[in-house]
Amino acid sequence: MTRTIGETARSGRGAASRSAAEAAVLAQPLSGSEAEGEGNASRAAILAAARAEFSARGLSGARVKTIAERAGVNKQLIYYYFGSKDDLYRAALEAVYAEIRAFELGLKLGDLPAVEAMAALVGFSFDYLARHPDFIGMLNHENAQGARHVRASNAIRAANSPLIELIAATLKRGVATRVFRRGVDPVELYISIAGMSYFFFSNRLTLSSIFARDLAAAAIEASYRAHVVALTLAGLRP
Repeated sequence: MTRTIGETARSGRGAASRSAAEAAVLAQPLSGSEAEGEGNASRAAILAAARAEFSARGLSGARVKTIAERAGVNKQLIYYYFGSKDDLYRAALEAVYAEIRAFELGLKLGDLPAVEAMAALVGFSFDYLARHPDFIGMLNHENAQGARHVRASNAIRAANSPLIELIAATLKRGVATRVFRRGVDPVELYISIAGMSYFFFSNRLTLSSIFARDLAAAAIEASYRAHVVALTLAGLRP
């Protein structure tokens, strides 16, 4: 009976090593397009599960078995696709950075007037963190271990360059139309934008307790979002 890659992954008869898993996969009589589709779906499921697990427990606390169970695959398929838990962690980090950068570039800021473009970027940065707490969790763990995976990743650095270039172009456009002041560094601006939103979400529980204000309430979250956008634009005015 012919089995698909997915069925092989779910079978309890999976191989006990990466090379054995590879042999099992290659033995399946699937067409190239079928195998590619099956593999892409499995990889996506593994990365989604890895993001959740690494966000909650970090690299040292996460378990490959748990990630496999979340993804609905045999854990040997994880080793086949990613090599090791450390490599999977790096791939998950690269995936979250690639995702947010792709969304930012998808805003098409270059097609908007400078003020509208900057407001869209700030608002998106806030909204993304509101919807993706796993991103915050992974960054917290990565910073705690010295950012060694981010430092070693050419993919993450490459993903950031187009965004900084886009911010620089938006600032230049704003200066030319006299709505932004001169001398704003695009990297410093991005750090400020990211920091205002990141701190709000990463420290929301302690801040809520300190100030006796429920920062998870929809109205308060919306108010702070508007505040971050307004504050950024005010700082850019001539």
